[in-house]
Amino acid sequence: MRRKLAAGNWKMNGTLADLAQIEALKAAHPDPSVDLLLCPPATLIHAAAGLVRDHALRIGGQDCHTQAAGAHTGDISAAQLADAGAQAVILGHSERREDHEEDSETVRAKARAAHEAGLMAVICVGESLAQREALNTLDIIGGQLSASVPDTATGENLVIAYEPIWAIGTGRIPTPDQIGEVHDFIRARLERRFGAGAGRSARLLYGGSVKPDNAATVFAVSNVDGALVGGASLTADEFSPIIKALEQA
Repeated sequence: MRRKLAAGNWKMNGTLADLAQIEALKAAHPDPSVDLLLCPPATLIHAAAGLVRDHALRIGGQDCHTQAAGAHTGDISAAQLADAGAQAVILGHSERREDHEEDSETVRAKARAAHEAGLMAVICVGESLAQREALNTLDIIGGQLSASVPDTATGENLVIAYEPIWAIGTGRIPTPDQIGEVHDFIRARLERRFGAGAGRSARLLYGGSVKPDNAATVFAVSNVDGALVGGASLTADEFSPIIKALEQA
């Protein structure tokens, strides 16, 4: 049985004052029945990890370098994330793929580095609106999966997040049938490649304008094991109802 996961991506938001939201989230969910992951900016990882030592909430990073160390000014290695207290890292988010021109081969190398450092890799895949309208969604997702997921993947260290680019931060969301089609496709592809191991036990998250008022509908879809939440994860007041909807799914 795959344990459900509610993950939050703060992106480039948050200062020390916002750590109060983590305290509020802990208070709202003292004994969660689903796994919780919060990925604040790198500047807050160490402090955030200290706040959750006595709680099930885990802290993750938003990116890592392919190398463990070296002359890479401004970059952060997976080992450094782990040293700061992170237990996971988001990789291949569409904003990284677009803003930093990261291709799937780079994402694969980063995921391998994350696994070597003992981190769970949350690998993002998703199509643009043009690709969706051209009926190329499954081809795009299949290509990203093949090239982005390393052979080091297991059911414990791999999470796939389907985030249609056209739904991120727009308020638009695919229909349940559209989400289900992609999630079923991802599950079949993983099972074909990894068999009963990572193929069946890796968790599949949906991401893209997940909010308290649509979370229950999303979580009722086949092969949706949780969500990767952006803006709605910034405050406990918005993230908590999503977590409760997942607990009730």
